Amino acid sequence: MGGAHNPEIANFILANGIRTNYHDVGSGKPVLLIHGSGPGVTGWANWRLTIPELAVGSRVIAPDMVGFGFTERPDGIRYGMDTWVDQAVGLLDALEIESTDIVGNSFGGGLALALAIRHPKRVRKLVLMGSAGVPFTLTPGLDLAWGYEPSIANMRKLLDVFAYDRNLVTDELAELRYKASIQPGFQEAFSSMFPAPRQNGVDALASREADIRALPHDTLVIHGREDQIIPLSNSLNLANWISRSQLHVFGRCGHWTQIEHAARFNRLVANFLTEA
Repeated sequence: MGGAHNPEIANFILANGIRTNYHDVGSGKPVLLIHGSGPGVTGWANWRLTIPELAVGSRVIAPDMVGFGFTERPDGIRYGMDTWVDQAVGLLDALEIESTDIVGNSFGGGLALALAIRHPKRVRKLVLMGSAGVPFTLTPGLDLAWGYEPSIANMRKLLDVFAYDRNLVTDELAELRYKASIQPGFQEAFSSMFPAPRQNGVDALASREADIRALPHDTLVIHGREDQIIPLSNSLNLANWISRSQLHVFGRCGHWTQIEHAARFNRLVANFLTEA
């Protein structure tokens, strides 16, 4: 599928040796958007309502992390935090970006935390939305997401868990996301990333409490109060552990803050990133 036909495909660049699909929109201070780990996810699908708004004042970069979307899946690659952090830093190097703001969603929040801990000078400000990266007990919702087997019915059931507002979960959306999840190579990589017992996947995304507490970055922590995928307690912990943090909880909101409350989410993040 060529980029002209599929908005999810944009630019390709080698990031730590991995041919990476990424969107690069707007100008100004860079902000790296890191998507979550749902089946069939891409940077574009995750951030399509966020990219144009943040691009008004920033240079917005939204990659497909390896194992997801239209980024190359090299033979024999080991999916894990080392691989993803090295790819993200490799992308910044390839784009000659010394330091960037990072907005991480769920899995992407865990990755953003690990990157900030390992490469603190590469990060300016952090936004962690419905974030993994701290220890928690696997939720039934996350178990359902990571254990997804492709069918329209299963995708519909999963979307029902992701969203608070069931009006967002249309048959059209379920079919669209199902089709995204069965593109060549997508499900094979996805099912290999977080095998049962899936608590191991939660633990592998977590950073040490002492390392999180030592982070010097201004951090905005965001969570949907009714999130069934990642517990609200994660964000309460992050807000307690990170000294220069603020917490915003959206009521009547599931795991999709950036979609369910798009306008308010975009204003909140844009204001935080542009503050001195």
